[in-house]
Amino acid sequence: MLQPDNINIPAAADPIDRLVAEHRPGHGLVRAFYHDEAIYRRDMERVFRRHWHCVAHESVIPNVNDFELFRIDCEQVIVTRAPDGAIHAMLNVCRHRGAEVCTKEKGNARVFVCPYHAWTYGNDGSLKAARLMPKDFRREDHGLKKLHVRVVEGLIFISFADVPLDFSEVENLLRATCGQYGWGSAKVAYRRTYPVDANWKLAVENYVECYHCGPAHPEYSQTHALEQPLHMIEALNAAMEARTSSLGIEVGSGNHWQTSREGREAIHAFRYALYDGVESGSEDGKAVAPLMGRFTDFDGGVTSIHLGGTTFLVCYPDHGMIYRFVPKTAESCEMELIWLVDGQAEEGRDYDLEKLTWLWKVTTAEDKAIIEHTARGVKSHYFTPGPIAPMEHNELRYIDWYLDEISRP
Repeated sequence: MLQPDNINIPAAADPIDRLVAEHRPGHGLVRAFYHDEAIYRRDMERVFRRHWHCVAHESVIPNVNDFELFRIDCEQVIVTRAPDGAIHAMLNVCRHRGAEVCTKEKGNARVFVCPYHAWTYGNDGSLKAARLMPKDFRREDHGLKKLHVRVVEGLIFISFADVPLDFSEVENLLRATCGQYGWGSAKVAYRRTYPVDANWKLAVENYVECYHCGPAHPEYSQTHALEQPLHMIEALNAAMEARTSSLGIEVGSGNHWQTSREGREAIHAFRYALYDGVESGSEDGKAVAPLMGRFTDFDGGVTSIHLGGTTFLVCYPDHGMIYRFVPKTAESCEMELIWLVDGQAEEGRDYDLEKLTWLWKVTTAEDKAIIEHTARGVKSHYFTPGPIAPMEHNELRYIDWYLDEISRP
């Protein structure tokens, strides 16, 4: 179990560091971590500005000069496709007086013109014109602030860090997982954002454990077997892997869940079985879209990926799910769900949108209610976190990871 370096800190130390040092192993976080503004600001500096985040699938900007605006906390990020096809990400902050240069949520534009003083930027972030500036003014020194970008299997990742965490383990594992499911040639079928009146960590903690699945998600639990005894899960998983192998497919898995101490991004990909006869994550367990990638039949399995603390991916043979957790304030966040299908599939001919989205809409609406119940409950000055259950092992791992991240500058 990870432990912060500064366990024996003096009484006068930073109050957040004291809370980290006083954390009771095997238990949840105390009240302040879900409400305190200073802790939230540290979260932004030491988690969100240090790690990689998936913002979209590249099919949302398919054409040259397409762009979309993404918001994380107080930051606005413009993601564009330049004339050479490259994808760029830059802050929506004019280098003159700080005004927003992009005033639309999405569209197609060769340039962004600041509405304040008309400084004009290319969609790669370079400054093209700055009216009435002196002769010694260097436009090349005043482009929009660029963020690091990686595109892997169609997924667009950004990092705010000056020196980003090494992404090679992530790239390799995404190719071995999402690559087998054809995500690189997929397209977005539907997107929906759920505003949540809760700190972002409550939303993530809820996602990473399935201790609540039986009581809270009866629809999900009819097709997904995560709550069964270990011997039954092992038997289902073995049968799933045999079916996958018979299709000539080898879907990767791997546990590289690590803090940023070694300069590498965290990722964990694992496989698990659906119940016998279930093909996909749907209301009745039947397929909801055409098979994707290398799959020529259903193997009765799911590949789940936890990545960098805010990005979670679910791969079925016929569709995929991207889960994005987006902080807004100390006591609010958003969950964005993105449904992927084969890039050649057509709505109405190859899939019914309501059937495609039914299960995760129902499950996420239930999650939103649970998370907000918890957010209201932990406001109590009398709240004391209890012990983490064995089925919440991923939550325990996440909490330890988080505390290590915020304990280091």
